[in-house]
Amino acid sequence: MDQPLARTADRGRRAVVIGASMAGLLAATALADEADEVLLVDRDTLPDEPVPRTGLPQARHAHLLWSGGAHVIEQLAPGLQDRWLAAGARRVTVPTDFIILTPHGWMRRTPAFPHYQILCSRDLLDAVARKHLLTHPRITVCTGIHAESLIGDRHRAHGVRLRELSSQTLRTVTADLVVDATGRGSRAPHWLAGLGLPPVREIRVDAGLVYATRIFRAPPGGDACPVIALQADPAQSTPGRIASLIPIEGGRWLVTLAGTFGGQPTADSAEFEPFARSAPHPIVADLISAAEPLTNVSLTRSCSNQRRFYERLRPWPSGFVVLGDAVAAYNPIYGQGMSVAAHSVGALRRAVRRHGLASPRLARAAQRAIGRIVANPWEITVNQDIRFPGARGRRPSVAARLSHGYVDRLSRTATDQSSVACALFDLMSLSSPPNVLFHPRTVLKVLRGPRRSPLADPPLTPAEQALRHSPSTPAPPTTCA
Repeated sequence: MDQPLARTADRGRRAVVIGASMAGLLAATALADEADEVLLVDRDTLPDEPVPRTGLPQARHAHLLWSGGAHVIEQLAPGLQDRWLAAGARRVTVPTDFIILTPHGWMRRTPAFPHYQILCSRDLLDAVARKHLLTHPRITVCTGIHAESLIGDRHRAHGVRLRELSSQTLRTVTADLVVDATGRGSRAPHWLAGLGLPPVREIRVDAGLVYATRIFRAPPGGDACPVIALQADPAQSTPGRIASLIPIEGGRWLVTLAGTFGGQPTADSAEFEPFARSAPHPIVADLISAAEPLTNVSLTRSCSNQRRFYERLRPWPSGFVVLGDAVAAYNPIYGQGMSVAAHSVGALRRAVRRHGLASPRLARAAQRAIGRIVANPWEITVNQDIRFPGARGRRPSVAARLSHGYVDRLSRTATDQSSVACALFDLMSLSSPPNVLFHPRTVLKVLRGPRRSPLADPPLTPAEQALRHSPSTPAPPTTCA
């Protein structure tokens, strides 16, 4: 660590980004065009290949990058999406390439909307991003580094104290801007307290979700399997159980199961398929029943929704910005974390270009913009999760409770009316703000409700139906969308 820091000590404007998560990689890239040097530090060694790393245990589970986030990432890092696809990721259209069971029925596989998702393992997603982004000549990467604290006072952060883990050497690094992208376990509240600032307001909403994931070898033809997402109904009095199957690179299926309080999965491999069979529909269990498992079960319990209101802290020190999961971490099933992080980095870049890297106005402007970005996905997520039996946290407001009826009816209508489904995906993909659900045409269709009876079975093609059933098990008649 000493060599790069000593060599770049007098190069002018410097930004330090703490954490080489997707949010940190994008932040370093966005700042590299504005600073003379960007120092990106992380505790882990960053592998060249798509393999797991210690500091990102949640990477083992399903990760979906919505088109709303992918568009912003392409603006920040042109060409990255093509590199993901060249490395084996898939771009799938929504809902054409999806089998989605909502709490109100199966979504019909209508012609493609302008929405898509990038599908691959998180290890591949990050490895390709590192190769694409960290070649910038102004980015210096230092690994095996722990960020100890900020330096400065309640009005200004002047840099950060970094500890080299191998030697325990402590070094002070000055910077015009420090960005915390260390994720859910961020120590930013502690760092701010060390500068003499008051506690940061924090909210948690915990439905008790536990995630269990296992990877299987896809059978012949399984590469073309659609994404399958089985959602739980939070309005039921029983624990919610969720199942998803995502085809990923290397001819594999990544299967993630989840359950709320009273219905959580375990790490026992023998219980994985039975738990999948207890989801709202047995289709995922049917698909994996004859598939070859390639891994044991990976379990994660830290899946609560967590938000810190940094934008409300007074005063806010210039020279310091927090983004990504360090600001708001969501239930992963909604697949919005990376997209929210991308939008937040976009807001940071706009603030830097408007105010300048060393401006005392920069950090406050960026933090307020990030607070606005995380607010809508936060409300969507927690207003659903708090409805599960035994969920802990702030109860929904009267307005939120009143909106449940409309949202439920909208979801039911979306299973039949493609324009209503498109509006719903506009929101879920972070392509449009929540008012997209209240456009007069959408409201009118929601009030009228669905025109057709709900689908009785998942809308599978004959080839997909064949994947579901082994040769010894006769397949039921195919239901078309």
